[in-house]
Amino acid sequence: MSAGTAASVAGAPRQTVMFHGRSALAVAFFLGAATVAGFAPMYLFPLPLATLAVLMLQWRYAETPRRAAQLGWFYGLGFFLTGVSWVYVSLHTFGAMPAAAAAFVTLLFCAYLALFPAAAGYLAGILQVRGAVKYGLLIPVAWALLEWVRGWLFTGFPWLAMGYSQIPMSPLAGYAPVLGIGGVTLATAITAGLLMTLIAREPGSTRLARHPGFYGLLLLWACGYGLQQVQWTAPSGAPVSVSLLQGNIAQDLKWQPDHVRTTLDTYRRFALASASRLIVLPETALPLFLREVPEDYLAQLAAHARDNGGDILIGVPEGSPRGAYYNSVISLGASPAQAYRKRHLVPFGEFIPLRPVLGWIVEQLAIPLQDFSRGDANPMPLAVAGQRVAVNICYEDAFGEEIIRQLPAATLLVNASNVAWFGRSIAPYQHLQISQARALETGRYMLRATNTGMTAIVDPRGAVVGLAPQFAPATVTQDVQGYVGSTPYVRWGNYALLALCAFLAGLGCIVGRARR
Repeated sequence: MSAGTAASVAGAPRQTVMFHGRSALAVAFFLGAATVAGFAPMYLFPLPLATLAVLMLQWRYAETPRRAAQLGWFYGLGFFLTGVSWVYVSLHTFGAMPAAAAAFVTLLFCAYLALFPAAAGYLAGILQVRGAVKYGLLIPVAWALLEWVRGWLFTGFPWLAMGYSQIPMSPLAGYAPVLGIGGVTLATAITAGLLMTLIAREPGSTRLARHPGFYGLLLLWACGYGLQQVQWTAPSGAPVSVSLLQGNIAQDLKWQPDHVRTTLDTYRRFALASASRLIVLPETALPLFLREVPEDYLAQLAAHARDNGGDILIGVPEGSPRGAYYNSVISLGASPAQAYRKRHLVPFGEFIPLRPVLGWIVEQLAIPLQDFSRGDANPMPLAVAGQRVAVNICYEDAFGEEIIRQLPAATLLVNASNVAWFGRSIAPYQHLQISQARALETGRYMLRATNTGMTAIVDPRGAVVGLAPQFAPATVTQDVQGYVGSTPYVRWGNYALLALCAFLAGLGCIVGRARR
């Protein structure tokens, strides 16, 4: 059946250029690219709902499953080329990879990521179910599950999961403490699917206010708003004063031997100027192995932290007698010395996957410390400054289910990052939005100390309550409250989402068969 025949059978309006021909692929690509504006730094959260709804409209009128997959792939290609273009910056500007090679690797990476929306499109083409059941239930479930797979396959890349676009302002963000960011993605996709069924309803059919999809949208958004009013966790103890240090050390100077002393002096000066009980430095703030840092330097910082009645957290690489080394955060001060070692490493940045096959990429890069070892899979929070702090390093906070391994024991979250690798791109803003989601999921403050920005304090509602300017030396100082208790997501992780998806998929299949 042709697209035109399908439209005629459905009684839908005559198809426009967006539903057929090569121009449909261009429209899908544009829709994907435009979707990125729904994420940080623009936070136009209604936009992804609209673009995804139009994509589903294209899928509805696609001639074949293969055509629907093509539309999904072009949507994904536009989305990821626009949304993660900073990969090129990391590879070329700071990794010293030749421009052509960096562009090719970035294109290849985005083409791979685009396979996930392509798979959703293929499913839309082969499912023999019509209407709201298909696009308001089954396809959203498929979209959410595919994004979940993207979050762990080949070590995972959950960046720009669709749910992040709703953080923190949309009522759909209320689902984050219950189902995690995957649940917000599911609610986003259901919204888009129901919008599509309202747009494409037959002329002269049920009035909008009486359409089942309309009531579905009201219920979905009302529940999200209601969940936003729930306080899942409770304050514990007195607030603690914190200072987050942003040294603004240029990435091309950070590891230069003749610049090490300047870096050490910068962070010492900032730390000694703080009277906070908890002082946090960024990832690899000290560009030396811990054993190479002068003992008097560490002793001075530890003494100052003790004088403040608290502790200082320092990002620094650690080496072991066995020859392994770790991307670590150590503590010094009034509490016993402790360390957190990064577990989820960045491919090519911190370890080399499939070296015999992909070694050519490594040879093109000038990235130091590419062979980090993995830390403990189940770390304990650091007991510092009267708090129990769940530390995560840079990219790790993109993995919500890994963050909750330290909960509910932890009272605060700390992310130490160096996003100078991304230059003046949108990546630091996107990374901040990811941290906002982690604060919402766990019901705790997230403290972000970064080298060049965005150094920030995020409250348990996901709101940024303290922010340093980018690309400037700065300190963010504020009193923050520790929290105890568990959100449903902390208790269940992604199991609740997977169970819900299985239930909705089964329900959709039963209802769909009954309507044939």
